[in-house]
Amino acid sequence: MDSSALLRLLRRLLAGGGERGARTIVRFARHEDGRRFLAKLAARRSRGMALRAARPIRVIGGFSLPLRADSLIPLLSYGCVLEEDRSVKISRRALPRPFVQTDSKMDIPWGVRRIRAPQAWSRTTGQRVKVGVIDTGVDFGHPDLRHALSRGINLLQRASLPHDDNGHGTHIAGTISAANASRGMIGVAPRTEIHPVKAFDTDGSAYVSDIILGIEWCVHHGMDIVNMSFGMPNRSEALLKAVESAHRAGVLIVASSGNDGRKGRIDYPAGYGHTVAVGALDRRGRIARFTNRSAAIDIYAPGAKVESAWPNGRRRVMSGTSMATSHVTGAVALLLALRPGLSPSRIKDILRRSAKPLGYDKAPQGAGELDVLRMLEIAGESSGGTGGPPGDRSARPKVL
Repeated sequence: MDSSALLRLLRRLLAGGGERGARTIVRFARHEDGRRFLAKLAARRSRGMALRAARPIRVIGGFSLPLRADSLIPLLSYGCVLEEDRSVKISRRALPRPFVQTDSKMDIPWGVRRIRAPQAWSRTTGQRVKVGVIDTGVDFGHPDLRHALSRGINLLQRASLPHDDNGHGTHIAGTISAANASRGMIGVAPRTEIHPVKAFDTDGSAYVSDIILGIEWCVHHGMDIVNMSFGMPNRSEALLKAVESAHRAGVLIVASSGNDGRKGRIDYPAGYGHTVAVGALDRRGRIARFTNRSAAIDIYAPGAKVESAWPNGRRRVMSGTSMATSHVTGAVALLLALRPGLSPSRIKDILRRSAKPLGYDKAPQGAGELDVLRMLEIAGESSGGTGGPPGDRSARPKVL
């Protein structure tokens, strides 16, 4: 491959500054070609304005461009693969219910109780487990979350903190690890570290390339779990490559199945085999009507009328497979605090094997309901004593 010729071509294509609203992901058919080219691109980007618009995405050995795919056809002759950089939406269903401001003592939401997380807190609270939340950011000043928040990144404005200007990310983080014993709520794993990765804007939209860069950041910074409460109906090969990379690095991805009520098909990235695909249940333990469902669902968890943190120190009730996903992420954090050596495949197997059968007439066959105590019991039976003591991170696979 003639890297110099490809760089000259990119410079010409980008000379006009790109096209408003257009985005394309470019990767190489041979990953080694991509790695070599990205090294050349990094050296040249600092020399000219045009090439700065080409954003490297090292985890897939490619880059993104602010151009339409049809204008990039000449790149095919260099062994490139083109993919539209689609827009992705967070998976939520906001309820017409006002904000909840409470001054009562510690509150345990119904979903946290239903999965039996409180009964496990004498053994594990998620201590030292690192969770990357790829979402809209978080409210750093929220009293229920201040203890849990750690280093993150704002992929939309690199010089800024990943502050939440939407609310969704704060809600997700609250269910995972809120802890305010005096006047707030408590989440599933109250001692888990939350690392907010802001890839979604104030409208709850993101590009696939930003999500891939978020996964790359999470792998590079040693996350144990990545919460991905969003989805899209279309398959992305570039996103799949990033998910596979995280899986190889020992990072578990938990993803929501989507809220369109479809049967037989779920959203991506939940639809990829290397993720844990989550559907939502209501208070009665029935599959919520809005949940996408298929044989690809791995586990169901509380997702209807879930109360959690909201910006400006408030709380809000929301429904969606996003909310169910955060319950599963918190549960896995409880597990990993006890068994830090478990691989993503092993965790997924434990979740499926320990799931409680859906206990109502005409319940579909397949995935069951999340139950933390059953999960820890199955993990203890199958571990044979391996995996290290609680909090021991030495057994964790090395990241890329």
